[in-house]
Amino acid sequence: MEKQITIDGNRITSITSFYEEINRVFMTGEDWQLGNSLDAFNDLLYGGFGAIKSDEPVTLLWHNMDKSRQALGHAATRQYYEEKLLPESPFNKEHFREKLDELDRGEGQTYFDILLEIIADHPNIRLRPADE
Repeated sequence: MEKQITIDGNRITSITSFYEEINRVFMTGEDWQLGNSLDAFNDLLYGGFGAIKSDEPVTLLWHNMDKSRQALGHAATRQYYEEKLLPESPFNKEHFREKLDELDRGEGQTYFDILLEIIADHPNIRLRPADE
């Protein structure tokens, strides 16, 4: 039987709250939590810790997905990129400046789009909107 994991989009109002929700549903029983990192989210989906123990088939039900799409849209993504561009930031500023420029031109991905792309890169995970 395929494992089913449910994300509650009503709990997602920002990038930080997205990771709080991911930790709530994926990391129950672990003595540590994921940080706010796209790489960490990607690693989680490979399995081996948290709710996904291996490359087992998983249906990811996402309730109120449209609300999450809005919360993780242009404004949240812009703020995310701007934080990467702060003077004390250790990140590749040129890369994030390009990403911010793409976003402002309407050509770049939102944080939500990036999350969907990460999920799609895992063939064992089937994403299903579960709008109520």
